[in-house]
Amino acid sequence: MRRPRFDFREDLSRSRDLIRREIDAYGYVLGWMEDWRVRKELPAGREAARAWWREVAKAKERPEWQLRQWEEAIRWYLSWLEICLRQGGDGKGVPERLKDAVHHAGARRGLALKTRQTYAGWMARFGAYAGTEQRVLDEVVAREWLAVLVDKEKAAFATQKQALNALVFFYRDVCGRERVDLQVKMRRTTPRQPVILNRAELMGLIGKLEDRYRTAALLQYGAGLRLKELVGLRLNDVDLERGVVTVRAGKGDKDRETVIPNCLKGALSQKIDESRQYWEKDRRNEVAGVALPGALARKMSRCGEKPGWHWLFCAEELSKDPESGVIRRHHLHPKVYAEAISRAAEKAGIMKRVTTHALRHAFATDLIRGGTDIRTLQELLGHADVKTTEIYAHAAEIGNERGVKSPLDQLCGLGVG
Repeated sequence: MRRPRFDFREDLSRSRDLIRREIDAYGYVLGWMEDWRVRKELPAGREAARAWWREVAKAKERPEWQLRQWEEAIRWYLSWLEICLRQGGDGKGVPERLKDAVHHAGARRGLALKTRQTYAGWMARFGAYAGTEQRVLDEVVAREWLAVLVDKEKAAFATQKQALNALVFFYRDVCGRERVDLQVKMRRTTPRQPVILNRAELMGLIGKLEDRYRTAALLQYGAGLRLKELVGLRLNDVDLERGVVTVRAGKGDKDRETVIPNCLKGALSQKIDESRQYWEKDRRNEVAGVALPGALARKMSRCGEKPGWHWLFCAEELSKDPESGVIRRHHLHPKVYAEAISRAAEKAGIMKRVTTHALRHAFATDLIRGGTDIRTLQELLGHADVKTTEIYAHAAEIGNERGVKSPLDQLCGLGVG
């Protein structure tokens, strides 16, 4: 039997106990709280409301009248939720139902967890925009939403494509429509120049990095790896004798090889020994093997217990696998590593916006300056289109390195300034 569906937004808009101003104010704060709860994947209820109040509402000083109004809004919501549950509903609004539907459909289709999370997140945003199930199913509304992303939110071209792909997946794989044509044309945005660290900044960043992340950062710079590629390395991907590291299922689901710096082989050997120690500890404690890529996990599930499949950069503690729920050892968390890079950049006094990708940018521009040809660099970076690689050639040649002198230098030579 299908559970009855309720949506607090619809019931709030029809409430006879509140005036229009209260309805608008309650809708704003409850929509904010629900969006936060859905992103955090918390079940609807009093505990989620307390967590939002503690982490968001009270995160900064607010006027007393506003906090009182928000308290009243949450009381209204919890009363509504109690009635909803009593009548057999689950309290899930349109955004959350869309998110769950896309996540489950993606799992059936065998999509990667990250892809499922991305599509589900976009559909939750679309559900909040559409408001009702009828509007969600209307492709005209979907086109309107995509136009908002382009015209009002100024979303990048890649972001627009993500949202479009999520909508197409929903209409095709969740709704079962054979033909989906949203009749939209994505607007390309102007390519931005990458953030390039000079040698002094790079050395300052590495010098301020905490010890446990330094080898990972040096390898990312020395091999030109993306963040996901770096943390996902396994012991059998590292060949110290040949001096190459193999990237498995990189961007575009492609494998490639790139270089291992000779000066880093000793540190990597130590990391391999450290990973082996974690592997031996897990085997003694009969911990489940590490996670494996899709098909291999089905066909050769015990491979996760073999040392070659163990992570090069291991997490120090066991944790629950978000996909299977199994307690096992995971690799270094991308967010943890990224935050360590940000802290080091701040300590080093670097004024540029430094992310982990800045290390990959530095690898590319330094090779260009060293004379590496563009096609070789394209293979090392794993770019599908050489035009992407050419951005680094331009970045490496600008300014004085191209031999261009500012006209002000000539005036300074005449005593101006």
